[in-house]
Amino acid sequence: MKITVRDAVAADMPALRELFLYSRRETFVWQPAGAFEPADFDAQTEGERLRVAEDGSGRLAGFVSVWEPDHFIHHLHVSRPHHRSGVGRALLRALPGWPATRYRLKCLRANAPALAFYAACGFVEIGAGSAEDGEYLLLESGDKDRR
Repeated sequence: MKITVRDAVAADMPALRELFLYSRRETFVWQPAGAFEPADFDAQTEGERLRVAEDGSGRLAGFVSVWEPDHFIHHLHVSRPHHRSGVGRALLRALPGWPATRYRLKCLRANAPALAFYAACGFVEIGAGSAEDGEYLLLESGDKDRR
C-alpha cells in the first residue's frame, strides 16, 4: 500500500478529531467511553506538530503529534482499517531527523499492542511512572530496527 505523509492542514482537523476520538475508544477499553470527547484533540495537540498519513486513495490513515522542543511523541494513532499496514512506521520515519534524532514517548502498560509496536520499531524503556489513566513506560527511540 502506498502511504503519503505530510503536515496536517486546517481541512484535516475534522477527520483528525474523529480518528482521535474513535481510536482512543477502541484502544483504551478499560476507560469509560464517555471519558473521551471530540474536543480532546484540540486541547491535547495544541502547539504540537501534526503529520498525517494518507493511503493510496488519499484517505486519512493515521497521524502523529510531536512536541518538537523535546522531541516528544505525544500521540500516534492509526485508523483500525490501516492497522499493520506500515502506517505507524511511515509516520515515525517522517519525523524530523529520524532516525538520528532520539524521540521519547509515554505508553500505557495496559496498551500491549502499542508497546509491541514501539519495541519492534527500536524503542527501549528508559523509565516508568503512573498518571491518572494508569501506569506507563517512558520509551526512547534506539538503534534497533531502523528500517
